[in-house]
Amino acid sequence: MAAASNRVLVYGGKGALGAGIVDFFKAKNWWVASVDLVANEDAHANVLVNPKGTWTEQETEVLQGVTSFLGDNKLDAILCVAGGWAGGNASSSDMVKNADLMMKQSVWTSAIAARVANLHLKDNGLLQLTGAFPAQNGTPGMIGYGMAKAAVHQLVASLAAEGGGLPTGARCVGILPVTLDTPMNRKFMPKADFSTWTPLETVAELLCNWSLGVDAPASGTLIQLITKEGQTSFVPAGSS
Repeated sequence: MAAASNRVLVYGGKGALGAGIVDFFKAKNWWVASVDLVANEDAHANVLVNPKGTWTEQETEVLQGVTSFLGDNKLDAILCVAGGWAGGNASSSDMVKNADLMMKQSVWTSAIAARVANLHLKDNGLLQLTGAFPAQNGTPGMIGYGMAKAAVHQLVASLAAEGGGLPTGARCVGILPVTLDTPMNRKFMPKADFSTWTPLETVAELLCNWSLGVDAPASGTLIQLITKEGQTSFVPAGSS
């Protein structure tokens, strides 16, 4: 294992946001592990997940992989930024198919990250899960997506509650992006107002600070990432 004082695991470490987080933390001299369908060559260690595996099979893959490279070491932070997007309402023939995919990409990964936290997160460490700003209300044009992200919001609340199973003093916090400034989003929404999109480095810096205990919100908090005119605000959900 690399000689680094702090350790982080990024679930979804090969996606646009995850890869940006891996790079940011490495630049800050953290030891970084990635969990994803394919390896992130910039991470110090990788766990590869079989996309055809069942939920429990993926759990076993991840837990065994993390244990194999951590040994007795513990993680300072687990950042779950795996996910995806698919649309559809009840009139869509692929609504259930898309909802199934959304559950696998957001709910399965978040639940497995919680299991990793129980076993490998330090006391007073950070578990971050990724919800979505729109999922605080109805999402008629993307029902499966909204269902999955709302489930993540509930998971944050459950893990933060007494008896949630996290290590002593550990906090679970959710981020609720509106739109992230990724190459894929720019490709499919070329005429959008990019000044309202949250830069990936902004998210990475925020999560790095939280991982160090800097301005970290209370466990159970859902933080909305609201960007206007290129400036991002971090607003707790439910605040006026």
